Amino acid sequence: MPANILLVEDEPAIQELIAVNLTRAGHHVVRVADAESAQKMVREALPDLILLDWMLAGVTGVELARRLRADERTRSIPIIMLTARGEEQDKVTGLDAGADDYITKPFSPRELVARIKAVLRRRSPQTTEDPVALGGLRLDPATHRVQADGLALNLGPTEFRLLHFLMTHPERVHSRTQLLDQVWGDHVFVEERTVDVHIRRLRAALEPSGHERLVQTVRGSGYRFSVQLDEPGMQ
Repeated sequence: MPANILLVEDEPAIQELIAVNLTRAGHHVVRVADAESAQKMVREALPDLILLDWMLAGVTGVELARRLRADERTRSIPIIMLTARGEEQDKVTGLDAGADDYITKPFSPRELVARIKAVLRRRSPQTTEDPVALGGLRLDPATHRVQADGLALNLGPTEFRLLHFLMTHPERVHSRTQLLDQVWGDHVFVEERTVDVHIRRLRAALEPSGHERLVQTVRGSGYRFSVQLDEPGMQ
C-alpha cells in the first residue's frame, strides 16, 4: 500500500535518487532539506514514515529524532536514519535517539524499499497491503474486500479503513482523537462524534455475520477490536 514518506536529506543528488525510486515503488514522497522544514511539514500533516539523514546542517537528524520522540503527537511515526556512519556506536546512537532502523550510505534502492516495507509492517501495519485475519474476519487491503467466515461484507471506504486499523492493533483501546488521527488523518478537522457515527456503520456492516461484538466500546476511553468476551465497562 502506498505510504506518505517525509524525506529529510540535504544532499540534492541523494534526495533526488531516493525520491525517484520511492515514487516508482508507489509511495508519495515529500522532500525537505533541514530539520526546521521537516518540523513544519509534520505540524501540517503526519507522514506514515520519515527518512532522516543523520548529518543535517544546523539541527542534526539525531536531535530531530529525539524531538519527534519526545512529542506525543509524533512519537509513533516510524523513522529510518540515513547516514554514512557505519560504526556500531553510531548505529546505537541513532537507535537510542528513537530510530526504528538504520541504513548506511551507499545503499541500493531495493534495500531501502525493503527496509521501509519491513518497518511499516512492524510499526504501521495499517499502511501495508498484507491481509489480516482475526476473529473470523479476513480483510484484504489490496482487493478492498472483507469476509466473515467466507461471507462477503459490504463496507464503505471509511469503515474499511477503520476496521483495518482496529484489526491491525487488536486488544488496544483507542480514543476518538487517536482514531481521527490514524484513520482520517490529523490534518482533517472533523468532530470526535464523527467516529461514533462510523463505528455504528461498521457494526451494522458486521452484524449480518454476527461479528459486530468484536468492535467494543470501552466507556470513558474509546474503542477497541477484541476477540475476547465483553467485560464490565464495555459494550
